[in-house]
Amino acid sequence: MKPSKLREFTDEELVRRERDLVEQLFRPRFQHATGQLDNPLSLRNIRRDIARIKTILRDRELSQKGKIPSPKK
Repeated sequence: MKPSKLREFTDEELVRRERDLVEQLFRPRFQHATGQLDNPLSLRNIRRDIARIKTILRDRELSQKGKIPSPKK
């Protein structure tokens, strides 16, 4: 998902989405380990989406503390 779309969500929605993605990552990991995964790029995409969400949440946390300015939209 694009970062611009993720920035439209509230913090609670982002945390919920992150939790869902972590759960979603569970099954393909085992399939990859046993050689049954059809699309190995799905693992990378899920991990990147999780990283994007964590980055946005951290950015918001720091901007609330006044350490860095909010990104321009």
